[in-house]
Amino acid sequence: MIEKKIRLGNLYAFYGKLLTEKQQDILNLYCIHDFSLGEISENLGISRQAVYDAIKRSWKILQDYEDKLGLLNKFLKTRGKVNKLLKSIDEFSLDLSSDCDKKYILNRIDVFKRLLLEILDEGL
Repeated sequence: MIEKKIRLGNLYAFYGKLLTEKQQDILNLYCIHDFSLGEISENLGISRQAVYDAIKRSWKILQDYEDKLGLLNKFLKTRGKVNKLLKSIDEFSLDLSSDCDKKYILNRIDVFKRLLLEILDEGL
């Protein structure tokens, strides 16, 4: 359940502006402020069922956008590669505290360059 709500929040972050103002209001309260359906219902003066239906409908709309555009998936892949690069740099900086030869250093720099080029190529 929590994974689904996190996914909805991520989709909302990417595509939320494409929803109606009412849908945005409901998802903002649900995803960002973590309001319950009852709390949203009280705040917006609509039925709990209307809140549930709006969330369900918005979920489908946002997922359709993701299926067509894939922006969230691209972002998550890129973030994974950036984290991998940061980990490699951290490991490299630890290696530098010991005696490293020039060839080793240049090889590690080439690895960093390849990772950066992968990230850049995904953006195109």
